[in-house]
Amino acid sequence: MAGIPAITLNNGVTMPQIGYGVFQIPEAETAAAVTTALEAGYRSIDTAAVYGNEAGVGAALRDASIPRDELFVTTKVWNSDQGYDETLRAFDASLARLGLDQLDLYLIHWPTPKHGKYLDTWRALESLYEQKRIRAIGVSNFLPEHLRAVADLGGTVPAVNQIEVHPALQQRDVQEAGTQMGVVTEAWSPLAQAGVLDDPAITSIATTHDRTPAQVVLRWHVQQGRVVIPKSVTPSRIRENLAIFDFELTADELAAIDALESDGRTGPHPAHFN
Repeated sequence: MAGIPAITLNNGVTMPQIGYGVFQIPEAETAAAVTTALEAGYRSIDTAAVYGNEAGVGAALRDASIPRDELFVTTKVWNSDQGYDETLRAFDASLARLGLDQLDLYLIHWPTPKHGKYLDTWRALESLYEQKRIRAIGVSNFLPEHLRAVADLGGTVPAVNQIEVHPALQQRDVQEAGTQMGVVTEAWSPLAQAGVLDDPAITSIATTHDRTPAQVVLRWHVQQGRVVIPKSVTPSRIRENLAIFDFELTADELAAIDALESDGRTGPHPAHFN
């Protein structure tokens, strides 16, 4: 992971600050895409049971001949598998598809508050963590009230909250709640599905630094301490997204991107998605 900064999680485990996300990559294309990412230098791969491509990720990892301790693999338990026993079974199935003996990070994909199962699901994650089958456990798409409910259990505090964050949707209240609890924010859809890349504020900054708009937005994320998992199947963009650690945005440039907040959510709202 030379050249990629690491974020230290609240249990001391380190995680690369940029990873490769495989959301919406068809299973048949996943192994090749992940192989390209690994060859480019990525060492963190983010998948999920519901993506249907864990086996493709596993195939690429097996063929890569990269030492296991240099890789950081994340997957997630889907909503229909929530509950204590259900989560344990779902974890075993994900691990088998990935072909791994241990996972680096396991997340609850959504809180699905209407079903009221996420606390039982969290207890299952804690059990797996105590058995050392997972190096770190966390959540995804959790709002402050969901984070507090988990913290109020009095056990393990989530290491990560993976949420939708980009210039048009910054969720500062969620990030701040996480910071107060020692939870790292990981940004999914960090480029708003390319929806912010034509904004004049971003294109102007890109011109100043002789960088692409995507590189500027990813740099904005990492300078504010977030983990990012951009997704692309285009080899040149996969490499380009990794080349963000040799320039720096000024305070004024960061503020200009901060000012683009518009509540521009591209995915479901966690309070209502069940």
